[in-house]
Parts: sequence; structure tokens; C-alpha cells
Amino acid sequence: MMINVFKKIIAVVCFTALFAGTTLTCIGYIHADQGGDVKRGEMLFNDPTLGGSTNDKSCGSCHPGGKGLENASGNIAEAVNRCIKNPLAGEGLDMDSQEMKDIVAYINSLKK
Repeated sequence: MMINVFKKIIAVVCFTALFAGTTLTCIGYIHADQGGDVKRGEMLFNDPTLGGSTNDKSCGSCHPGGKGLENASGNIAEAVNRCIKNPLAGEGLDMDSQEMKDIVAYINSLKK
């Protein structure tokens, strides 16, 4: 099980280390298959300004904690933009943007 997790991670930025008496903790991790930062994706998922949203809703408004997305399949990036353009009344994200990669990495991290 752990080996599969590490195969999907290109770089681990989530660590605990002592440096000059300071403890550093998890700041995110990047999946090799998406090139996205899961922690940043989670923050964007809950950001009501994502994709130029014109109301006070975020992805997390309809999917709190990512609920219901653990079985997401197909083109997740297209589904994200459909939600941004419709319920959030925004413009959407560039399909190759880092924001899109981060959100997709977060959604894929829900599949456990």
C-alpha cells in the first residue's frame, strides 16, 4: 500500500524537520501524474474567488470536504470548469494552469 503512494508522488514537500530549533511541517506534496500540489488544491477548492466566481460559493460549498468526489472519474478538469462556470458563475480555469493541476491533484487525493 505505501509503495503505491510513493510511486504517485514526484516530490515530497510534506516533512517534519528540526532546523535551528524550529519545527517545519507539511506544506504540500506533488503527484507525478498531475504535477499539482494537493494542499494548495484544497485551499483553492474552498476559495470563493476561484476562476473568477461572481458569488460567494466555492467548490466546497456543494462538496464540503470533497464529499462525493472520491469516486470522480473521466476528465476531472472539464468537470471542475463546468462547476466554476455554472454554479460558481465564473470564467473557469485554463486547462493547463497550475491552479487546475492543483485542484485535480486534490480531487484525486480523495480516492483512497
